[in-house]
Amino acid sequence: MRAAATLSSMSTSQSRPLLAAASVACLLALTACASGPAGSPAPTSTTVPSDQRLEAVHPAPPQGRVIGTGTVIDKGGDVQLCLGAVMESYPPQCQGLPVDGWTWEGVDGSETSGDVTWGTYAVYGTYDGERYTITDPPIMLALYDPIRPEDPSGGVDGTTSAADLTRIQDDVAARLGSTALTASSDRGYVWVQVVWDDGSIQDAADAEFGDDVVFVTSALREID
Repeated sequence: MRAAATLSSMSTSQSRPLLAAASVACLLALTACASGPAGSPAPTSTTVPSDQRLEAVHPAPPQGRVIGTGTVIDKGGDVQLCLGAVMESYPPQCQGLPVDGWTWEGVDGSETSGDVTWGTYAVYGTYDGERYTITDPPIMLALYDPIRPEDPSGGVDGTTSAADLTRIQDDVAARLGSTALTASSDRGYVWVQVVWDDGSIQDAADAEFGDDVVFVTSALREID
C-alpha cells in the first residue's frame, strides 16, 4: 500500500498526522464497500437505437378478437374499459380504453349514481391500438373463470439484486408512462403489465436490460 511505504521513510513526528488521515481514508473506503450492492448490476444497453428503445416501441394491434377484464364505466354515454387502477371514489373514475358498441341492455351486475353506470366484466372485443370495439356480450367478472396465464419465468426465481430491481422498475415505469398499467418487483424480476404487447415491448426490454430481468404481460388476451 503506497501510504504505508511513504510512512516508513518519515520521522515519527511527521508520520502521525498522515497515519491518522490514512486511517480515516481506510475507514471510509471500508464503509463504502460495505454499503455497496452485493451483486453485479443488471445491464442497461446504451447501444440500442433510439427508435428501438422501450419508450419508442409501438406494438402492432391484435388482428382478431381479444378479451379484457376490468371495470366498465359509462359516464353519460362515454364508455371506458378500465384495465388498470380505478379511483376509489363514488362513482368510480379511471383513465381507460374508449369503448365503442357498449350497451347495458341485458347486462346484469351494474350500479348507477347520477349519470354514471359501472360494473366489472370480462369484455370481448377488437382493439385497434386506441379504441376497444365490443363484439360479444360481456360476462360478469364474478362469473368469469379465466384461463391461468403461463408463467414466463417457468417458476424459477430471478437473480437480479433488489437494488437493481428497484432502479429498473422506476426507470421502466417512468419511460412507459401511461402505457404501463402496473409495474412491480417480485421473485427477482420486474413485472410490467401493458394494455397490449405483440412482443415488441418485451424485445425492447430484453435488449436494454438483458433476458429474464423484465417480464412484460398484456392485459388483453387473444382468443382468435
